[in-house]
Amino acid sequence: MDTEASSFETSEMLGTFLASTPLLKEAWRLCRAANKMGCGGFTAEQAGGVGYVAFSGVQELPVLGLDPNCGVLTPLDVAGHRLFAPLKCRHDGEEPVMVHSGVLRLFLHYHSRLDFQTQIGSLLENTKSIVITGHSIGGSIAFLTALWLLSYLRYIFPPVPVLCIGFGSPFLGNESLSQAVLRERWVDSFCNIVSTCDIMPRLSIDQSLVPNPHWQALIRFWYTSMMSPDSMNSPNLQLTEEEKAGLLSFVAADMERLAQAGEGLGGRSFWPFGNYLFCSDEGVICLDNAVSINKMMHLMLWTGSPNCIVEEHLKYGQYVERLTHQSLKRSFMEGDLSESSYEASVSMALNSLGTYRQVLIAPMAKDCLKMARRMGRAPNLNAANLAIRLSKINPYRAEIEWYKACCDKSDEQRGYYDSFRHRGASKRESKINMNRYKLAAFWDDVVHMIDRKELPHDLHRRSKWVNGAQSYMLLVEPLDIAEYYRSGMHLKKGHYIGNGRERRYEVFDLWWAERVVSEKPEKRRTRYASLTQDTRFWARVEEAKEWLDNIRSESDPRNLASLWDKLIEFEIYAMKLVDGKEASADVVAKNSSYSLWLEEWRALRSQIFPLIASQSMSLV
Repeated sequence: MDTEASSFETSEMLGTFLASTPLLKEAWRLCRAANKMGCGGFTAEQAGGVGYVAFSGVQELPVLGLDPNCGVLTPLDVAGHRLFAPLKCRHDGEEPVMVHSGVLRLFLHYHSRLDFQTQIGSLLENTKSIVITGHSIGGSIAFLTALWLLSYLRYIFPPVPVLCIGFGSPFLGNESLSQAVLRERWVDSFCNIVSTCDIMPRLSIDQSLVPNPHWQALIRFWYTSMMSPDSMNSPNLQLTEEEKAGLLSFVAADMERLAQAGEGLGGRSFWPFGNYLFCSDEGVICLDNAVSINKMMHLMLWTGSPNCIVEEHLKYGQYVERLTHQSLKRSFMEGDLSESSYEASVSMALNSLGTYRQVLIAPMAKDCLKMARRMGRAPNLNAANLAIRLSKINPYRAEIEWYKACCDKSDEQRGYYDSFRHRGASKRESKINMNRYKLAAFWDDVVHMIDRKELPHDLHRRSKWVNGAQSYMLLVEPLDIAEYYRSGMHLKKGHYIGNGRERRYEVFDLWWAERVVSEKPEKRRTRYASLTQDTRFWARVEEAKEWLDNIRSESDPRNLASLWDKLIEFEIYAMKLVDGKEASADVVAKNSSYSLWLEEWRALRSQIFPLIASQSMSLV
């Protein structure tokens, strides 16, 4: 099958859903009501089981931070504290998640208000779902509010569905924010309605860089105005046709930069996230791929008229009314009836551009839509191929499981870890070691493909991969630890946990910690786990063995007391693991490293405890 012959994106279904329900009309009605409330206004209503919150597009310049000396983007994890805990970098080297500093200040201002907290709390208690909305800058505040709610509700069971709808809202954050939203599976919770040549949602630039004072005045005014035709006709903001054309060209050039750059612009550039519905008089085009959104925003703006740069930002009421009647009804373009269903769907989407724009940009727009579907499908195809590869390496895992069972039943009673650590040159152990390398190569490929964005952004949330990675780690990391100490790497690099642990295990730890779990209380184990639940347990045992050796030769009372405390702390940790049956039976095997350590430690403790106690008293 052609890699491009995929069905319509989920964004297309979302667009159809929105256009066929009262959500858009209700959201726009509340946006108008919030705008009439003036600076800092917001309104909240409940209709049946749905709660609505709308933010005013009227905001003060000082709060927005549109001062030329004010930074445009600010790290969210610093300024937002714990309000946006899931939206963080996944690994070293990734750009921090950043948002518009002025919008963040506005949100934090709302969040600190008692009336806002009361209204949100009431909606969470009394509704089954919440719709957050706003026009212009109010939409950007709505996006940040929805991100906060989704972060908060992530720990609530069952969660309350959140949908955010913006009308002509500017970009909120950088590419790392877009990636974080994808990873959290929140894309379908966001929809920005964008008209054909409205420049407001395309303002990705630092406003202090706008060269023309008249353009600066207009842009700043849009950020603070009521978005009404009367206010736009202010004598102080009248632009000549030449100025309008220049402003349109300036914004279009910035959009072209984004469209041509693709991904990887860095932390200081704005980037779209969520779904975008591009409106025209004929219908809408629906996209959820960020690169394609940037290209389409540039293409549609390029065909716009300078005379519409003000009016387009005020026409969303008309578009909403038309969409709710059309319900995305489209007609096929005349052409070859033998074209594929995919080609037909692209043709329907292009009809939404209108006849004039079809002639000018239809070929480029068609390529843009194809690219969106190709880029959206490729990660899933890669994941499917990866699943096939996983099935092919399962026999290697099965052989290691068989090896563990043999070790646990061995008369030597050394257990899984120590049998591999002290292995000889047998053919069986050599094959198990080779299997360990093969499994590591596969899972390293998974991590590298995620780093290169070749896999679905939510792969770490899919139970197949989360559970598969955890099972691999529980089974194989003890062997990695055994090989690390067997080969003497701890003497060259230091102990395993701080100096030898592979990055894949750190990644899988994060997957497991962030997995979605039910609220059902876990039953207490009645027998030992099949695999020790702390995959670093044996590395901790090796450290404890060294402490035990050191305490025999240590003469400094302070160092002796420190080693004593470490050994007691490890004993408490290990006993908790064993008593809770979170350890495998091989941990307590008669001749395992842990059993031998425990025996030596208890014997030594009975001998030196009186000495440690007397020395501690003398120090006091």
